[in-house]
Amino acid sequence: MSRPPFLTLPPCARAYRLATARGEFAVHDARPAGAHRGTVLLVPGFTGSKEDFIALLEPLAEGGLRAVAVDGRGQFETPGPDDAAAYAPDELALDVLAQAAALGDGPVHLLGHSLGGLIARAAALREPGAFRSLTLMSSGRGPVSAGQQERTRLLIHALEGLGMSMEEVWREMLRLDAEQSGDPEESILPTEHGAFLHRRWLTTHPLQLTTTARQLMTEPDRVAELARLPLPLCVASGAEDYAWPVPELDAMAAELSARRVLVEGAGHSPNAEEPAATAARLLDFWAPTACRPAVSSPAPPR
Repeated sequence: MSRPPFLTLPPCARAYRLATARGEFAVHDARPAGAHRGTVLLVPGFTGSKEDFIALLEPLAEGGLRAVAVDGRGQFETPGPDDAAAYAPDELALDVLAQAAALGDGPVHLLGHSLGGLIARAAALREPGAFRSLTLMSSGRGPVSAGQQERTRLLIHALEGLGMSMEEVWREMLRLDAEQSGDPEESILPTEHGAFLHRRWLTTHPLQLTTTARQLMTEPDRVAELARLPLPLCVASGAEDYAWPVPELDAMAAELSARRVLVEGAGHSPNAEEPAATAARLLDFWAPTACRPAVSSPAPPR
């Protein structure tokens, strides 16, 4: 899971609930003090939340962009129903479209991290005219790596097969992390961050986790569809990635003729691990000369 480097919102940002045609979503909304040259909607990944982008908010706002990070349905501070069908890929994509429309800024730049990238691309494929660009951050062409598939299977088995509570699963994850690292202190996080990660885990809906875990293991390859989108595309990642191998992301970017952003010193969460460098590279991609407003058009053939 992503670990935000800090948890206090910058002065340019505020937290509130965004009202949309599909319900309310908890957001962090950062606005530039000067000229406003666009809006970016930031969609978090598996086990994540809007806080995963907290370190990007101020530099993006300083670069002239309104930056809005969201908790998806069933994630952290956005409640979700007790119905697995509510977390199906198409439903989550429709949520993103509703969020983009509710911001009231016309077509927005869209960035999805990890699972959020799979959700974001589904939204863009459904209605490309809602967006000015699409950035897939640490998000690949299809299912996650074999190692990550095994971890997601274990999570599904713990929650469904063994009937473990979210608290029991949390404690088991900490134990496994400490065991794998060989350091019994590995599971002891700084107090503020540990309390936040624990609270975020417990308030994420178990059905959101198990349904999206299955999506991570079965997601189809949609690169050919993406290549037909009338949008500027960017593939961003750290220099290492355990979920989708970096060479696979390189190849996907080449097939898409997409901007490739590789953040040195970062792993699966460059937004949290190297936020200054990540923000600078993204602002370059979102510069007006690189990303022009998209012309509304029907979705490509599916």
